[in-house]
Parts: sequence; C-alpha cells; structure tokens
Amino acid sequence: MDLDLTAGGFCGVVLAGGTAARMDGIDKASVELAGRTLLEYAVDAFLDADEVVVVGPAVRTARPVTFVVEDPPRGGPVAGLLTGVDALLRAPRLVGVLAVDMPRVTASTMRRLREAAAGRDGAFLVDGDGRRQLAGVLDAARLDVVRPDLEGQHGMALHRLLAPLDLADVPASGEEAVDVDSWADLRDLRP
Repeated sequence: MDLDLTAGGFCGVVLAGGTAARMDGIDKASVELAGRTLLEYAVDAFLDADEVVVVGPAVRTARPVTFVVEDPPRGGPVAGLLTGVDALLRAPRLVGVLAVDMPRVTASTMRRLREAAAGRDGAFLVDGDGRRQLAGVLDAARLDVVRPDLEGQHGMALHRLLAPLDLADVPASGEEAVDVDSWADLRDLRP
C-alpha cells in the first residue's frame, strides 16, 4: 500500500523548551542562522502539516502555530512531545516531532520520514553512526498505546518511550542530523 503524502492527518510538534546549557541558557528558538531563527527553520520543516504546535515560549511566527509549555516546564522530550500532541486541535494519523535545534531538517526530510513510516509505528532520522536523532514521525495511535502516565513523562528518556515501537531508521542526507548544541555548532553551520 502506498502512503498518500497529500492525505490529511499529519501534524507537527516542535520541541523548543530545552535549557540550552552549553549556550548559556539562551532561548535556542530565537537564535539566528543566515538571518532566520531556528524556530522558523523548524516550522518550515512542517510545511505539509495540517497543524503545528511549538512546545516552548511563545514568539512571533510567520505561520500560525500553537504555543504550549509542559507542566512542569522543561520536562524533557517525552513530556514535550506528549504535551504538544495534547495541544493539537485535531487528532492526527501521523505526528511529526522535531527538535528546534536541527535547522537542516526540511519538509523533504519529513516526507522521507513519512514514507519510511508506512506500515510501521514510525520512522526516525539517524546520523552516520546510526544514532537516532530528535526528528521523526510516529503513528499517533501507537504513540498513545505506549504513553506513560503524567507523572512518568517528566524526565523520561525518549528512547525508553519509543523502545516498544517498530520504527524505521532513515539515514540522514547531508547535514540533516546536525544539531546546534553550542556556539561552535552554530558557527560551523553558517554558510
């Protein structure tokens, strides 16, 4: 069965509420790369999404998005992902997740992930060493099955949440797997 990439039911969650400890605690979403914020790059990666939720502080965006913060704040990627899913106005068939600090992930990347997720519980981008990155697509119904209770979400490792799921690994192309964890990373990404 071919996955129809034009069909509805795909929503995106951008995780933008981290601590950015190696960047002096700055709001990574507002950091600029080539005149655009990292948040703008992340939202653009969800060009095909019906709806986008940003888990992090609210800022002005060109595209309408919903902003939400997990409670308590800074609960980690699992708490952020599930808070984002809960904030969606419609129940999607597929939910994409992307860390705000991965500016080389594009709408094309998300399409490849959606294609790879066909017939599986989801798909995630992996770097050259096979390490799963915080860029993926999940079957929303399967995510709901493995969802921990509210107390168990805070501080839970993403790999632990995803462990029971049948996920496809999608090799990164070019710099897709690069994330901005430090000022040096940002400098190295500049054109």
